[in-house]
Amino acid sequence: MTRPPLSWLGIIRLGLVQTALGSIVVLTTSTINRVMVVELALPAMLPGALVGLHYAIQILRPRLGHGSDAGGRRTPWIVGGMATLACGGVGAACATAWIVGNPFLGIALAVIAFLAIGVGVGCAGTSLLVLLATRVSPRRRPAAATIVWVMMIVGFILTSAIGGRFLDPFSPERLVQVAACVSLIAFSVSLLAVLGVEGPREAIALPAPEGARTQASDRVAGGFRAALAEVWGEPQARQFAIFVFMSMLAYSAQDLILEPFAGLVFDLTPGQTTQLSGVQNSGVLVGMVLVALLGTGIGGPRFGSLRAWIILGCVGSAVALAGLSAAGFVGVDWPLRANVFALGFANGVFAVAAIGSMMGLAGEGTTAREGVRMGLWGAAQAIAFGAGSFVGTMAVDLVRWLTAAPVLAYSIVFAIEAVLFVLSALRAPARVPVDESVPAFNSRPASATATSAA
Repeated sequence: MTRPPLSWLGIIRLGLVQTALGSIVVLTTSTINRVMVVELALPAMLPGALVGLHYAIQILRPRLGHGSDAGGRRTPWIVGGMATLACGGVGAACATAWIVGNPFLGIALAVIAFLAIGVGVGCAGTSLLVLLATRVSPRRRPAAATIVWVMMIVGFILTSAIGGRFLDPFSPERLVQVAACVSLIAFSVSLLAVLGVEGPREAIALPAPEGARTQASDRVAGGFRAALAEVWGEPQARQFAIFVFMSMLAYSAQDLILEPFAGLVFDLTPGQTTQLSGVQNSGVLVGMVLVALLGTGIGGPRFGSLRAWIILGCVGSAVALAGLSAAGFVGVDWPLRANVFALGFANGVFAVAAIGSMMGLAGEGTTAREGVRMGLWGAAQAIAFGAGSFVGTMAVDLVRWLTAAPVLAYSIVFAIEAVLFVLSALRAPARVPVDESVPAFNSRPASATATSAA
């Protein structure tokens, strides 16, 4: 018996999982980070190390992906991952409150909480992507990638805007209450979203890539190490993993310093900087939608290749970061919200083009190793995010210690990030297979590559 590919409603339901995931993550990587640095006057390296830890543990993503390959079902991994993530989100807020009275216990709990956040994101996120890659028809995969990531950004925006309002006037107790409510709602939404979507383990009525082995026994033959070695031996998968690492290193370094920068230099409150994060994510949303409409040719001609959109996003991000580097010296007269929106917009253009490439490459290769392949790229992204987050905060602390000038510290780091984005643009993948499947959005026949995109 075969199951039909996911409908648009099924894709949107899975997108709700990303919305829920994003709502918890944005509290831990943006709001709690700012509270530690500004309200609690802790070194920026502490939240930087914690967020870096949650990325470092995601090196387990290939193993988690292989586990879902072996089991043949992704839903249990998604639900388990979201439960772990929700517990980690509440734990991180409690740890932040405890640091005030007992720094040792607070930091110890924070380490445990951020490890749980990393495992939860890796488990739920990897399995969700694999479920999309294996259950969505080739004609709908690029659109599905855009829908799911836009819905994650919606989670960022809603939590930043609504949570920011409830956080003022700030207190550690209020932070715990907001985090608990967000985590409970997010887990409940994700549980309802996946209920009945995947169904029991059975064959899926999707075209198989030419030359691919699709039997479950082939997926797990030789165990995890053999599967990982096989995927790493594929030149296309290996080169894309290297590109993902380089570009995400540039993408991530501003994550943990933007809100503290706005608080220290522009004297914004915790609620205001959380809302500023919402402005940035709004820009990301607009950038993603623009690429979905123009870069894929929905309802009309397609403008540019995914490679061109990747380069445009990288260069635009570099320009926006250069603006933030100058903003610290100009002060309150600088159009900070417009600059942050522009950064988000360029980030969104780059991100959705890279995601489209990832969805197109997931099923390419001589064997069906979707979980391992997605896990490999997810691990490359997570390692880059962890390194970028920690190095960015460490560089701010170092320059502030050497110069006692916070404005100069943030400006230097933003400038370095701009250079990294330019270098990433130079390393954009020369060939993006999903470009060939783009006409599937229209009434024209899909190309051969479309049938092999996962």
